[in-house]
Amino acid sequence: MSQKIRILVAKPGLDGHDRGAKVVARALRDAGFEVIYTGLHQTPEMIASAAVQEDVDAVGLSIMSGAHNTLFPAVIQALRARGADDVLVFGGGIIPEEDFPRLREAGVAGLFTPGTTLGAIVEWVHQNVKPPHERSA
Repeated sequence: MSQKIRILVAKPGLDGHDRGAKVVARALRDAGFEVIYTGLHQTPEMIASAAVQEDVDAVGLSIMSGAHNTLFPAVIQALRARGADDVLVFGGGIIPEEDFPRLREAGVAGLFTPGTTLGAIVEWVHQNVKPPHERSA
């Protein structure tokens, strides 16, 4: 029996713009994934705690504030501190391309900017997020 991939979609920091996160969450849900949306103004610790409690396979972060270089790595560190090293982190929003190498080095697996199609995000998740039975093997 296969388990659905579970994805937590979160808005870290003080960014108050969540339309994109909600649109992506809905597209992922419509593609057959289980999606949990945390809402606005989440700290990295709150996001990591929710990810562990919900036993997710991936965390999708959405940011428009420009704090991605601080908040994305902080979420990854908070996940690691909780033993959730196998949770894949991806993100999107207003992220300059010159910041991609730093974020990837910090452990962000996928990055999406304005103009990325929902289909491309869904396809990336299909190709990169492993179901629980494949991650533990």
